[in-house]
Amino acid sequence: MSSVTVTTGLTRAFSEPGEIDRNVLGGKGYGLVEMTQEGLNVPGGYVISTSACHDYLEHGSMTEDLIEEIHGRLNELEQATGKTFGGGPFPLLLSVRSGAPVSMPGMMDTVLNLGLGRDAAIALADVTGDTRFMADVLFRFHGMYAETVMGALETPDREDLAALIDDVETDSQPGPVYDRVWEHCQTLVRDELDDEVPSDPRAQLIGAVEAVFRSWNTRRAVKYREVHKIPNDLGTAVVVQSMVFGNLDEDSGSGVVFTRNPVTGEPGLFGEFLAASQGEDVVAGIRTPDPVTALRDRLPHVYTELESTCVELERRRGDVLDIEFTVERGILYMLQVRSAKRTAQAAIRIAADLLAEQVVSTSGALATLTLEQIRQVQRPGFDPDAYARAHEDGRLLATGVGASPGHVVGELYFDSDAAQQAVKEGKTVILARPVTSPTDLHGMIAADGILTATGGSTSHAAVVARALGTTCVVGCAAVDIDPAAGTMHVAGRTLTTGDIVSLDGSSGEVIAGEIELSEPAAEDDRLSGLLELARERAGAQVFARATTPDQVRQALARGATGLVAGIDDVLATTGHLDGIITTLRKGEISDASAALEAAVATEFSKLFADASVSEFGVRAIDFHADESSELLRTAELFIAHPELALPLGSEEILSAQLRGITAALQNADAELRVHFTVRKIADSGEVAALVALRDHLPGAEQVEIGGYLTSPRGVASIDAITEHSDVVWIELRVLQAAVAGISARHLLTSEPLDSYLRRGLITVDPRVEIDDQVGHLVDTVAAVIARDRNRRVGIRLSGPVTAELVQALQQRGFTRFGVDADEVRPSILALGQRDRQSE
Repeated sequence: MSSVTVTTGLTRAFSEPGEIDRNVLGGKGYGLVEMTQEGLNVPGGYVISTSACHDYLEHGSMTEDLIEEIHGRLNELEQATGKTFGGGPFPLLLSVRSGAPVSMPGMMDTVLNLGLGRDAAIALADVTGDTRFMADVLFRFHGMYAETVMGALETPDREDLAALIDDVETDSQPGPVYDRVWEHCQTLVRDELDDEVPSDPRAQLIGAVEAVFRSWNTRRAVKYREVHKIPNDLGTAVVVQSMVFGNLDEDSGSGVVFTRNPVTGEPGLFGEFLAASQGEDVVAGIRTPDPVTALRDRLPHVYTELESTCVELERRRGDVLDIEFTVERGILYMLQVRSAKRTAQAAIRIAADLLAEQVVSTSGALATLTLEQIRQVQRPGFDPDAYARAHEDGRLLATGVGASPGHVVGELYFDSDAAQQAVKEGKTVILARPVTSPTDLHGMIAADGILTATGGSTSHAAVVARALGTTCVVGCAAVDIDPAAGTMHVAGRTLTTGDIVSLDGSSGEVIAGEIELSEPAAEDDRLSGLLELARERAGAQVFARATTPDQVRQALARGATGLVAGIDDVLATTGHLDGIITTLRKGEISDASAALEAAVATEFSKLFADASVSEFGVRAIDFHADESSELLRTAELFIAHPELALPLGSEEILSAQLRGITAALQNADAELRVHFTVRKIADSGEVAALVALRDHLPGAEQVEIGGYLTSPRGVASIDAITEHSDVVWIELRVLQAAVAGISARHLLTSEPLDSYLRRGLITVDPRVEIDDQVGHLVDTVAAVIARDRNRRVGIRLSGPVTAELVQALQQRGFTRFGVDADEVRPSILALGQRDRQSE
């Protein structure tokens, strides 16, 4: 075992000092190096960097230099552990695991117990004094390697092993037992693949590393990245680590622990421990483990050490953690630490508690939240009365483990492909499986709810469901799910594909039939407090788009500081617009104007009456709006009135809207600062004309005037436009579309733009990023804001906002944001998460 000097930087030992980079080492490797540097009991190993993955995926093979470096690191590990890879007297076995910079649970490959040639297997039996244990480890390795590295579909099951070693004692001669198990497993692989698992441990290692690299581009991994907006060019690191054995004896085991409950956010350790098992047994959901607190009675010294380690790690990292550990003969080993996936409800409680406990600062607490978690809180739940009646009627079928909260009512499907297709057909689907695996990902993504018969709260189904925010119940042992037959037997009943059930992802209840859904309960004080802190940090105003009185009240309850509404949107939702358009198409513009004025006065009186804010923006009808061309029937309309295609083409129609707004203000008796804007303004002359039009209308002087800029020309003219107007909005989505030459409506949907991006036909996603050309235009606006803070210039965002986009605009100096009503809270959070140099 000679030492080696490693110089290429493609690998790094856990114990190597110096700075660490998550993008190079991946999340798993980063955490292991960090824990090693902190002095925790981490089995030795090394990381193969993401750069090596990039090289492999580009060229299709590993370079000789990388192979030499991998073997060199292996030699160092042998020296550090005093063990021999591929031999005795103390055999070194390895785990080879993926570790991308961003957590992708269950999406990529792992091989355990690697390094078992015949010599090493015999040595393992000798050093442990247990030939049956050696056979179990060998059997696990062969099946995992054949499936993961070689793509075998037919791998032996546990019943095969039981039959093979039925007559084997712990002290049986290991050589013949090795030969029997190895040959049985090899025969299956030869029959299926006409190939064999290599008996040379070093060949096994290289094969496993290559398999992990390849797993970056498996269907399930690509799909996961697509759903979670993870860049495809990150690549994965590979963690090579010396094995510790949770399946060695009854004082051994494997577990997963969260430093707080990831479902509710409740303080205290939460997780599972499975005695006499390896880690894959826990997360695969094959056996149902015990709560981690059972360790307190089983191995009290281990539990005490685990608890103190979790508390310390959480304080150092300022976040709730997901930790994998193994106990080998009463000794605790830490195998992985990462930020814990958590439900939205849990995330809010955790952020508030960490702040109250002074574990994190205000910015640190807000940083633990995501915009999607805020959105998930706003989902509906079961109507309490309907829920109570379901229990009274005896409709409770079974109770499992609530793994991801939420209430969902849907049709049962037992196959992921069928579930995906049913969702495409518009059905609400609950995917029911005995246990999920990564091959079920597409069905899980599509489904509205997930139900499994086995597994616990850290199983594949639970972790992925929490990441997706999908309602999920796992470990429901009372149900017998038969995917092949398309049936679920429970409580003396047989349910089939298409039957309706209701899931409670908090309580774990499975209820027959439909339970009526209602709006969420009263808001949590923790969420209100966190959002108030975000609002204080933001230094910005958030205007909510609202078209009904209910939406006005909802937007204000969610923290909007102002409101905006389009007249066409309001009239469409109240049934007025179609009649007005029909009248216009007949050429009767005077009648249409009168109807328009009356409708605006009526409907905006209601909106203004409920608008307890200081500012309300009203946008005139855009007859040339891309997103409502079918509703407005523009092709026919412009035949009768071609002037309506231009922003100020019809003074009569604009005057009617202004008179209606003026009347609504008087009717509502509201102290509001109302501005009236016209879309697609591109010249200061248009705004000047709009001001003059307003000035000629009796009583309209209280209404301020402005415009929506949607074209490069309009933005380029902003300095002159703001000289004549009270307020200006930049409509970013439409501006992005104009610059990119894409229909504005396509920036509000996933397709066809997602496919276009995947094909590499454009490099910037205009829905979430500002490309250079638009960036120059936005900078022009920012310069005007910087010169004169009294100019009220806002930016209008459509659809779900992203933190990156909001913060990029905030960084440029924007302080007025217009968003959809459901996006008020996510926007406030994003604005409050901005970096401050003083913190």
